[in-house]
Amino acid sequence: MIDAVLRFRHLHESGCFVMPNPWDAGSAKLLASLGFPALATTSAGFAWTLGRRDNHVTLDEVLAHLRAISSAVDVPVNADFEGGFAVEPANVGENVALAASTGIAGVSIEDSTGDAANPLFDFELAVERIRAARSAIDASGTGVVLTARSEGFIANRPDLEETIRRLQAFSEAGADCLYAPGIRDHAQIKAVVDAVAPKPVNALVYADFATVAEMAAIGVRRISVGGALARAAWTGAIEAAREIAEKGTFTALARAVPGSEVNGWFR
Repeated sequence: MIDAVLRFRHLHESGCFVMPNPWDAGSAKLLASLGFPALATTSAGFAWTLGRRDNHVTLDEVLAHLRAISSAVDVPVNADFEGGFAVEPANVGENVALAASTGIAGVSIEDSTGDAANPLFDFELAVERIRAARSAIDASGTGVVLTARSEGFIANRPDLEETIRRLQAFSEAGADCLYAPGIRDHAQIKAVVDAVAPKPVNALVYADFATVAEMAAIGVRRISVGGALARAAWTGAIEAAREIAEKGTFTALARAVPGSEVNGWFR
């Protein structure tokens, strides 16, 4: 695990790398075989494999999932650890310590509450939660990379100034990497990059509003896709199943990748 953490840290030192998001061990092995240097779990993608909505899995289920993904591949794995499965900083720290023991190389903590009326934790509490995560990682001796996420742009609070204020505070509290998912405007993404420099920034690219080259040019160090790959897989399955159910035809299945090719990924 230490080697994976060191490799993950090195990836953040320069350039721009893509860290796609598998949802199970099979998709993790596929993505690693395509040459991606690191992977990240997706809370949504994992929840859907259990037949649940995003943010409706338990801590124990996620810890088992992290062990399964990190043991399936040789590349570093970053954990989408949602809000740390707790509110109070001390409890967030305890849970981050558990996550750090699963074989992951990085962990992300959000500042979202899940409450539509008050979607972000109060500023001071949000900062203390990151500080607790930092302390837990330091005490674990794992060196796991801590990413702090501010969720305003995906929680109906798209305030760039407030997002930057939070990310800067998270950086001061010990976050290694900063992340504001949901921002699509390149100028706003660059504003985030500039505001937290020299700390690296992760950008979420979940549609065709950006290329790797464009993100690299504005200084993004890390790109992830969240649940987008899982959604793409579900799209194919939904379209094929609907054709069968509604038309009684199977043309979508004829376009599917042959089973022999899929088997070939898992030799």
